[in-house]
Amino acid sequence: MRADVTKKLFTVDEYYQMLDAGILKAKDRVELIEGEILEMSPIGHRHDVCVLRATDFLTTALKGKALISVQSTLRLNNYNEPQPDIVVLKWRADYYAPKRFTPDDALLVIEVSDTSLRYDTKIKLPIYAATGVAELWVENLQKNLLLVYRDPAGKSYRTQLTFSRGESVSPLAFPNVTFRVNDLLGL
Repeated sequence: MRADVTKKLFTVDEYYQMLDAGILKAKDRVELIEGEILEMSPIGHRHDVCVLRATDFLTTALKGKALISVQSTLRLNNYNEPQPDIVVLKWRADYYAPKRFTPDDALLVIEVSDTSLRYDTKIKLPIYAATGVAELWVENLQKNLLLVYRDPAGKSYRTQLTFSRGESVSPLAFPNVTFRVNDLLGL
């Protein structure tokens, strides 16, 4: 016999109340997705290196034009606050001190995906699109590809591009700034 059950979905405010109460710890690798607190995949060495590489290239290329947030939360709506690997934010002299980052602030979101590829593309991507994140890059470390998603429409992106080693890409917000896929993926 199957019983009907209702999940208790948490809001972002309730999520932070759990942090304040010590139920969740700042060191916990969790994020709020569709009202559920989900444990994130462990970060491997190559993942770490790719985040460092992308951060270095983005910081150098966009100095004074944008802010680079590394493994910080991005408040998408009342039930979603993922922790992407990198968010390129609109420049603000106050460094967002009075507010949390939202999709309106994000020029580009980057997820570095090794063991989390399916999660990043099947679960998080539709949420990023639905909340208006203009551009998402997924570094597919399994196949050494850069997956680029642009122009959100509903729960998907109208433009989906795949870049390989030897190719270059420019973010929509900075068409005159070019990154080599090799530089982002390393090795």
